[in-house]
Amino acid sequence: MRIIGLAGWSGSGKTTLVTNVIPVLVKRGLKIATVKHAHHEFDTDQPGKDSWMHRQAGASEVAIVSSRRWAIVHELGDEPEPPLGDVLAKLSPVDLVIVEGFKRHPHPKLEVYRPVVGKPLLHPDDDCIVAIATDAPLPEVQVPVLMLGDVESIATMLQAEALPLDRIGPARSEM
Repeated sequence: MRIIGLAGWSGSGKTTLVTNVIPVLVKRGLKIATVKHAHHEFDTDQPGKDSWMHRQAGASEVAIVSSRRWAIVHELGDEPEPPLGDVLAKLSPVDLVIVEGFKRHPHPKLEVYRPVVGKPLLHPDDDCIVAIATDAPLPEVQVPVLMLGDVESIATMLQAEALPLDRIGPARSEM
């Protein structure tokens, strides 16, 4: 299992890029998993549904299983957010994991950058950024620059720069 991330400010197009690049990688024969970091509370099921009511009643973990998919929802309560490494260790084996977010974690990342967002580049302050996908020329950067619309090249870069799970270190705050 190899790991690569997409990092960038909110509104830069990370989710759009992930959803565009996954079909290219799947067509190449890769089994893909994703990990999405959320900065806010989220829910995977709907209020009033049985699994939601189980959690509301106090279950710390709820598994939802059908003939088409399954999911486990773990309530953290007052526990801290789990480290990325712990989440990755829970995934089923795949060829490539694309991590969206976790921009401060030291794994190889493609920065998604659009000047219209009005935020600075994460590169060069993050030495884990291996390339930048953008919609504007960036002659000043020291890493490869890919255009956001060139999904095939981005997919190739993601494959080439991904590292095996055992080569991904702990988050800087975990050291």
